[in-house]
Amino acid sequence: MGWTMKLATAALFLGLTMVVPGDEEDGDMCMYEALSDTDAVLCKGLEVFYPELGNIGCMFVPDCNNYRQKITHWDEPIVKFPGALEGATYILVMVDPDAPSRSSPKAQFWRHWLVTDIKGVDMKKGKIQGQELSAYQPPSPPAQSGFHRYQFFVYLQEGQNISLHSKENKTRGNWKMDKFLNRFHLSEPEASTQFMTENYQDSPNYQPPAGGSSEPTDTQTELTAGQ
Repeated sequence: MGWTMKLATAALFLGLTMVVPGDEEDGDMCMYEALSDTDAVLCKGLEVFYPELGNIGCMFVPDCNNYRQKITHWDEPIVKFPGALEGATYILVMVDPDAPSRSSPKAQFWRHWLVTDIKGVDMKKGKIQGQELSAYQPPSPPAQSGFHRYQFFVYLQEGQNISLHSKENKTRGNWKMDKFLNRFHLSEPEASTQFMTENYQDSPNYQPPAGGSSEPTDTQTELTAGQ
């Protein structure tokens, strides 16, 4: 069995067995569901930790404990690459290839986070410190757009001065990620992973507030943010 398949199998097993305590009085458990084998091939050596969720790499954000809404408000996650070389420098990229939806990704890639000049010793510990070219933007999938993949890639920087063109800085959507990578001769990532989530209002267990609410359903969706 190849290394990639072993990773996918391990992630699947982990996802099917991980649970966290639910907040229901009847003691229901919150199940962590693993991604399909097709999506799991991207899971290679990278860990992504959010508050309450832990390492969500290669998983669906659970439909419980209001996690799918909470993740739209949490600050940037801890991204850890245990295999990083302490003397090297890395680039971290987070994108959504499914904007505005996976069936019609007209705005791919949506650039959620881009950090360069990360020291290997920090990358190993999950301290993302460097030059932030695009500040972190939480996952905010539009309502009725299905599940979105949120992908993380770590590239070896090799002493280059990485920057975005002025046109790229004008919007996060429709980012030509392949052209960016080619411009700086970045080929295969050193590590990668992804997780999936959907708009919390599309979850089967979502219950609208009694009597309605004056709060907007999405204060900033991926179709309008940064444009």
